[in-house]
Amino acid sequence: MSSLIASRRYASALLSSAEDGGFLDTVVEEMKLIRGVLANSRDLVHVLKSPLIQGDKKVHILEEIFRSSVGEKMHLFMRLIAKKKRAGQLPEIIDEFMALLDEKRGILNADVTSAVALSEEQVSELVKKLAASTGKTIRASMAVNEELIGGVSVKIGDTILDGSVSHQLKVLRHSLMTDAV
Repeated sequence: MSSLIASRRYASALLSSAEDGGFLDTVVEEMKLIRGVLANSRDLVHVLKSPLIQGDKKVHILEEIFRSSVGEKMHLFMRLIAKKKRAGQLPEIIDEFMALLDEKRGILNADVTSAVALSEEQVSELVKKLAASTGKTIRASMAVNEELIGGVSVKIGDTILDGSVSHQLKVLRHSLMTDAV
């Protein structure tokens, strides 16, 4: 089984049991905490992925690190994935969990790149229009790329909406080149 499929299955199972048990908010906060620790500790990620370290040792390491910061249900989950030799996939499981949660809550992540920094009002208006066109809540992450010359480029999932001047110039150039031939 591929690691992506396994990560999605574990994430889906955790999400379902957290919803059914009424402790979803707690699990979400604990997942964010664990994600932060893993992001700041490359050594911990290497230990979890190492085939040389036994599952019981990984359980002990996770329990020591997160003893006072996560609840019993999260400890049980981490124990399960360590014993099933999936502890190395914990970062991917967390990412899949958050993606499934966003999907369930109707939230789309949008990467917005503009030629200049947008004002709060412009960002708000853009997010409103994207939400209206998609029918979902938009979580925008903003970036500036001066090479766009002007306008914005929005990436939502696999869809790119490119309204930048540089893109329009490329389209115009391509059009002129094909008409000339």
